Amino acid sequence: MSSELRGATLVLGGSGFLGAHVTAVAGKGAVSASRAPGPRSPGRFVKLDATVPGDLERVLAALAPARIVDCAALSSVAEAKVHPELVRALNVEVPRTLALWCAKTGARFVHVSTDLVFGASDPGPGGFREEDPPAPVSEYGRSKAAGEEAVLEACASALVVRLPLLYGDSFGQGRGASDSLLAAIRRGERPLFFTDEWRTPLEVSNAARALVELASLDRNGLLHVAGPDRMTRYELALAVLESRGMLAEEARARIRAGTRAEAGLEETRPRDTSLDASRARGLISTRLLGLREGLARGE
Repeated sequence: MSSELRGATLVLGGSGFLGAHVTAVAGKGAVSASRAPGPRSPGRFVKLDATVPGDLERVLAALAPARIVDCAALSSVAEAKVHPELVRALNVEVPRTLALWCAKTGARFVHVSTDLVFGASDPGPGGFREEDPPAPVSEYGRSKAAGEEAVLEACASALVVRLPLLYGDSFGQGRGASDSLLAAIRRGERPLFFTDEWRTPLEVSNAARALVELASLDRNGLLHVAGPDRMTRYELALAVLESRGMLAEEARARIRAGTRAEAGLEETRPRDTSLDASRARGLISTRLLGLREGLARGE
């Protein structure tokens, strides 16, 4: 492994939806680490399979990164339910290993978590705050909550950033809230979106800029980074289609509206995981975009 990569910002999960944007924003100072190069890797890439024993430690020893932004996770709620051992390995044990290494070496560690650590109860006015106790309803949410705890116990200087539902350009991969919808429509599908599931979505490159900025700051503990607009998944889907030039009537015809109960998911899919990001807005210079401006960025 080239010595010129040592001391860089290591982006775990650099080939993923979020990680590809973090790598692009960090630019020449970043090294993307994942099983395969991402769609926007800037030429600084190391192969890493965190499921292979010792591979993570090998990369850390070879690179000695000054900063780590951990975007890697098993993020599928459905897969997490089917593969509980794998989800614990990737969402709990890998972050713990990274945190222990950073505590030992003094490297900066920013770990990405999710709004789905909430959901068993509704938030207060303005959304969930950092001091609200996690109460997930899915195996994925439980694994991410356990990962947060593991990181903060292992490394006092670590920052755990909870992100909301992300939308935006996935570089042709059909990932995220907007590109997955558009890909489904191209396949001739008419996907279902819930009218009783509220989120505070954020454009993915906007989230990446916030993470890269936070990696340069001396901040630890928990932080919520989310968009200012609370909306249902159905409202978000309509807005995505209308931003692509569809009239409202056509957009409604392309998707289906329904409730979690009608889909048999009322107990396992949270009703409201809106995040209060006022603390982050007072801390970073990166402006967290509302939906209209975020969708315009991706056009």
